[in-house]
Parts: sequence; C-alpha cells; structure tokens
Amino acid sequence: MNRNDLGAWSELLAEQDTLLSKLEERLLLARKAAEIYPPEGSELTALRLTQPNAVRAVILGQDPYHEPGQAFGLAFAVKAGVPLPPSLRNIYTELQSDLGIAPPNHGDLTAWAERGVLLLNTVLTVEKGKANSHAAWGWQRLTDAVIAATNRLPQPVAFVLWGAQAQKKAALIDSAAPRLIVSSPHPSPLSSYRGFFGSKPFSQINRFLTENGEAPIDWSIRI
Repeated sequence: MNRNDLGAWSELLAEQDTLLSKLEERLLLARKAAEIYPPEGSELTALRLTQPNAVRAVILGQDPYHEPGQAFGLAFAVKAGVPLPPSLRNIYTELQSDLGIAPPNHGDLTAWAERGVLLLNTVLTVEKGKANSHAAWGWQRLTDAVIAATNRLPQPVAFVLWGAQAQKKAALIDSAAPRLIVSSPHPSPLSSYRGFFGSKPFSQINRFLTENGEAPIDWSIRI
C-alpha cells in the first residue's frame, strides 16, 4: 500500500496513521498467502485521483470486485478491455436514461475521478473469489474517516448512497456547507429494478451543483 497516494488527504486523516500502519502490515502478510485485489499499490487510488479540494460528488461502493483483473482501486470501475460487471452496466443504463449519454465500451471511470467524483469503496481490499472477505479488517474505520473529512470540506458535495450498506453512512453527513444525499437501491441486478432505475442520480447531482454556483459534472466517458 502506497501511503504517498494520500496526498492532501494525509493531513485530514492524520488521526488514522496507526490504523493505516496496521492495515499495511496485515496486507503484506495476506498477499504472501493469497491473491488480494486490487493490486498492490492501488488500494488508495480513489484518494490519489480525487484530492479533497476537488471533491464534488462521492459515490460509495461496498468492497472491490473479487475476480481476477477487475478491481484497480475505484469503486464500480474496471480497466478498459475487462468485461463490464452487471452493476456497472446498470449504472451506464441509468446514465443514458437520465442524461442521454451513450454508454462507453469500457468500464474505466478514471475520467469521473479526475473530474471530482470520489469513487470510494467502504472496504478497500478483498481476497480473490471471496466477496467482503476483508470487511472486518478495519477498512471501514478509515473510509468512515474519509467520509467525515469530506463532510467537513467547505465546497458543495453530493453523496451517492446506493444500497443499504452505503445508506448507513448518511449519519456521517451533516454540514453547514451545501450537501446533497442521493439515496436509492443498489445498481446490482438483484435490486436495480426496485428503484435504482429511474432515480436520475446524475441529473440530481448536476442540478444541486449548479444551484450552489458550481459547474455541473461532465459524466461522459470517451469511448
């Protein structure tokens, strides 16, 4: 785990240094015994790509994809050339329905991260083939601290809480600065038809940003 990836987050998360050290030690041991995703050094990619002063929206996932070649440190994203996971296909379907943006032919959401969308999983690592296998490691203490630190930022920020696990984080979001909580069922095939489709999260976020004097997010992704 590359702690240098934290950038300006380091100061905001200074109280988590001991926890980060413990997680780093545990990861080193775990990687010797099993295949862990995302690859070594990319666990903090979401924080590296979307620094605090750039955050405009936060999309919360659960934990990384647990099949080979998928996870690379951004929630819901996969590298170009990797088949789209079902949840991401559904996100693209809703994006097209909401904003008329044609789905790209790949799942790399780096462009969103670079435009201020913090694509944060609540647990940042997973063992191959074992979904949620690192849920008890302490990652959620770190990512809760990230959410709380984001909540303290001065700029308008939208928080996207898809599914019950993400919605539990709403208690961390309470600020005098402009905030939006976009809450709906998860985009997974099991729940997408229960209210995710038709929820229009992307236009909600852009309307909130423009109402608070900010430019809307460009949600398009180059094909």
